[in-house]
Amino acid sequence: MDFNDTLEEAAFREEARAWLQRHAKPREPGDTLVVNQETGDFSKEFPLARAWQAQKYDGGFGAIYFPKDVGGRGGTSMHNMIFMQEEARYEVPATNHFMIVNRGCCSLLMRYASDALKDTLIRPSLRSDLIWCQLFSEPGAGSDLAGVRTRAERDGDEWIVNGQKIWTSNAHLADYGVLIARSDPTVPKHKGLSFFIVDMKSAGMEMRPIKQLTGGSNFNEVFLNDIRVPDAHRIGGVNEGWRVIVSFLAGERSNIAIKELQPLIDGLIHLARQSRIDGRPAIEDGAVRERIASFYMREAGVRFTVQRMLTALSRNEEPGPEIAIGKLVLGSLVQEMTAFALELMHSHGVVMNPELAPVKGIWQTEWLGSVVDRLGGGTDEIMRNVIGERILGLPEDVRVDKGVPFNRIGGA
Repeated sequence: MDFNDTLEEAAFREEARAWLQRHAKPREPGDTLVVNQETGDFSKEFPLARAWQAQKYDGGFGAIYFPKDVGGRGGTSMHNMIFMQEEARYEVPATNHFMIVNRGCCSLLMRYASDALKDTLIRPSLRSDLIWCQLFSEPGAGSDLAGVRTRAERDGDEWIVNGQKIWTSNAHLADYGVLIARSDPTVPKHKGLSFFIVDMKSAGMEMRPIKQLTGGSNFNEVFLNDIRVPDAHRIGGVNEGWRVIVSFLAGERSNIAIKELQPLIDGLIHLARQSRIDGRPAIEDGAVRERIASFYMREAGVRFTVQRMLTALSRNEEPGPEIAIGKLVLGSLVQEMTAFALELMHSHGVVMNPELAPVKGIWQTEWLGSVVDRLGGGTDEIMRNVIGERILGLPEDVRVDKGVPFNRIGGA
């Protein structure tokens, strides 16, 4: 595969560079980006990130691979990656905090929703005028997402929803949420689910923030108490929600897999030049150079593999296993890189105060929050199962509840 830009892609890259030069400040050497979506207190960053997404959208770079008739640019996933590469050179707010979910929801709306919902929700969601969250995980249904117990019961043209969700990112900031709920407990667990759009300001919606290691509270518990959802806000068929959620999670994993990590590697190199080992710059130590080189090679391997996936998509071909592989590798890679940065800081690595810690404490918060990418969109164990069973053709795990009606499963 040729990884060089085509003539058309090169022209797009120049356009993106010119726009960014007019609207953003270049990063200083050694600056790092917040690459994890749950680090720090996002409530403080949110207004800036939202404004930057709106500015990108108005400039033609906020919804690059969406069709023009819904406010996008009509470009490709490769164009989107090119813009991410160029944007990483600038000191701008990180919009991945919410746009991974927003774009995923807009993709679902385009595929499944009525024209009325498309017209009302897609453009403002791509611009970040509307914010979305995912109401998926529950206390008893995380990796086994098909085990959700939140109930949706039909009442005429509405559904009455009761249940609890947990680890819901940015629920306190969201206008809408996408919800998976059990609409038929008498069939096997994957077959009795339906997928809905929920107004997060609905009566009966209760949110409780969860304090995180980083000090922020971007996660939430969400309680749904007799929430009424119009049937017009159901996405996909009744009891066919599993097919919808599989499509949604594939998009979430691909967004994690294409995350731009080069600024993080640049930051590590800068930190190694500033740190000392035995009185000399750490970058002169062979073990340090070897470690950074290994990070670079793993990041480059994923980047080129993901570009192969994006090329397949641009040709309307089915991508291979790149999404699962990229998501699995990058999740652990960020955690290892940030932990190594703390090692380079020696005793300063335990200082969290941004006024006292090196690089404003960003490495500390990134390390504490890095576990998120190993959980969101599927845990490491789930991704290994996907790779093993669906790609390598290995035997499936034993599933004792397979084919059993959900209401006959213990504790259901």
